[in-house]
Amino acid sequence: MSELALEEDLLQEDAQESIRVVLADSQAIYRVGIRKIFALEDDIRVVAQAETLENLTAALQHFPADVVILEGQLIAGIVDAIPDLVRRAPQAKLIVQVLEVDEVNTVELYRRGVRGVVPRSIAPDLLIKCVRKIAAGETWIDNRSISWVIEAYRSQATALVNPRSRPHLTTKEIAIITCITRGMRNKEIAYHVGTTEQVIKNYLRKIYDKLGVSDRLELALYCLHHQLLKQYPQEHGKELAS
Repeated sequence: MSELALEEDLLQEDAQESIRVVLADSQAIYRVGIRKIFALEDDIRVVAQAETLENLTAALQHFPADVVILEGQLIAGIVDAIPDLVRRAPQAKLIVQVLEVDEVNTVELYRRGVRGVVPRSIAPDLLIKCVRKIAAGETWIDNRSISWVIEAYRSQATALVNPRSRPHLTTKEIAIITCITRGMRNKEIAYHVGTTEQVIKNYLRKIYDKLGVSDRLELALYCLHHQLLKQYPQEHGKELAS
């Protein structure tokens, strides 16, 4: 084997052993800074950068990644952003950087599949440690966030055992829930009720908040457990007749 071929093989082995990172951040200066930090580490390699969620989705299709460091603002208000990324790149573990770590957002992010939630002000050495632990299959979560997540699941379990009075649901919300229990996609639901996919996404966010669930599966289980549609026979009938 020639020296050149041997060198190429060694480079390929190093690439395979390195933690492949994709940086997704709207601020170029922040991406440059993070990349310089990782450049000092032998086992971490930035393989792609993205400034929008669309760019990130495209990057993950072309560059296999072990870890994605994602600016929280890029997914603000987009309900299915995290589940969609997890579905598209199941091997990539997600770290979300937020301006401020708060209870509601933190619990929601971990529920949806994020492996770590860190402030944008995190120290470089801690960020490096976070990336290594998450790449190794661990979850990066501090004691306060652990308490938040545990309390959220306790509250959810209590609600299932001792259901409180049901929140008011509109006729259209019941129609959408009925479609969800039938396994229909957003596009099909939009056609069925005569609106757009974006409107359906907005309605789903409101429905999730009203019922205290985080995704379609939990919504379907909630409906099954509480026999929700039987509580709205009139609205349900109108929807079926439409």
